[in-house]
Amino acid sequence: MGVRHAREYADILKELTEAVGAIERSYTFFEMEEEEWEALGAEERHEVMEALADDVFFGLGEQSVIAVGDGEITYHAKHHVIEVSQGDKVTRMVRLV
Repeated sequence: MGVRHAREYADILKELTEAVGAIERSYTFFEMEEEEWEALGAEERHEVMEALADDVFFGLGEQSVIAVGDGEITYHAKHHVIEVSQGDKVTRMVRLV
């Protein structure tokens, strides 16, 4: 199936990386403990969040909702957007076209 997009993947990945990085406890997606996360430097944290964003992007091609930390990421194919939310609040919309 896959996530359909018309924008450059690098641009989408950059936005999605920022969005997943803002989710509380997003590092738990990789089964990391808080102590492990805290021990990472800024560049290493960015690399982990970029890997997370990449995994989520391709995972959304198989399932439209993926839980990440204390949030959820939802692919709305009809509207060509990825929605990032925590609780009842949408924190980011990543446009795909």
